[in-house]
Amino acid sequence: MIKYIVRRSLQAIPVLIGITVVCFVLMHLQPGNPADRFAQNPKITQAQIAAFEHRWGLSDPLPEQYCKWLGVCGDKGVLNALPGGTLNVAGLSISLPGGDNGILHGDLGYSIDDGRTVVAVIGDRLLPTIILTGTAYLIWITLALVMGVYAAVRRYGLFDSALTIFNYIGYSLPTFWLGLILITLLAEGDPFKWFPASGMWDARTVPVFGTSDYWAFVGAQPLNALQDLARHLALPVLTLVLVSIAGDSRFIRSSMLDSLNQDYVKTARAKGVPERTVVFRHALRNALLPVVTNVGLEIPFIFGGAVATETIFSWPGMGRQFVESVGHTDYPVLMGILLISSVFVVFANLLADVMYAVVDPRVKYD
Repeated sequence: MIKYIVRRSLQAIPVLIGITVVCFVLMHLQPGNPADRFAQNPKITQAQIAAFEHRWGLSDPLPEQYCKWLGVCGDKGVLNALPGGTLNVAGLSISLPGGDNGILHGDLGYSIDDGRTVVAVIGDRLLPTIILTGTAYLIWITLALVMGVYAAVRRYGLFDSALTIFNYIGYSLPTFWLGLILITLLAEGDPFKWFPASGMWDARTVPVFGTSDYWAFVGAQPLNALQDLARHLALPVLTLVLVSIAGDSRFIRSSMLDSLNQDYVKTARAKGVPERTVVFRHALRNALLPVVTNVGLEIPFIFGGAVATETIFSWPGMGRQFVESVGHTDYPVLMGILLISSVFVVFANLLADVMYAVVDPRVKYD
């Protein structure tokens, strides 16, 4: 198993490089660049715009920009650490160090939008995304597993028929539309103004999330902090669960039905094995094999963020940051988010393969 994991990890390196190449090229093929923000400002001259592009390496050939972003050529990585000195960005005076840089040196660069390091930008948004998508992930996987198994055991019954209708409707609903409907019904409509329509905290009573004041508030009033967070989580989590549970429960039902029709299940029943044992020990364990892949590949979603949901509910996570960075054409932040998401996708594939051996002892890796 160890050899297999090492081999797969080494094979992931060229895959990740290929992903970054494609993302880097596609990103620069989109219309515009970060310097376009100055186009309508009469106080900014063309010489200043050219100096801005040169300082960030935006005027260099694309292969050179990518090479420096990796950190394998040049003294300074484009879109990463700039030459030492002071840079004024958005009214902020930022000291930029020199030295080796690039992702191979552990440096994701600086945000063109606000001058902070990409690591700091992503770090501020990572915990809210983990809270939102992690909560939704646990709920929908649990419900999908229970509902899918029960529908397979009671196939063609009332619950199975109702679940089938729910799955078709839920799978067809656009996430952004469902989120807006839930806001209208449960956040803005009368008489069901139960939940906040946006945000992660109540600005009137709770400090800004992630600050030292917020954690002090959590320590002093944990129940109030948890209640406030739960109220803000309700609608975005419900949106993600309703959209995601439809496909997963249907997939689990199909896999479970296939296992229940196998000869070894019929043999176990013929021997008088209790139905509970047949379902959970014999059928379910084998039904989980194809499910593991589907569930495992959804793990990167926890770290990549739910773009539509976070945007609709103004949730300060990675998905919303990605949308904001697209609007600002902030190449370093976009590449940082895409790189981290790609790493988690590759890791999830490897984890799914390892889980095969855990679920089914017959699966062996050399």
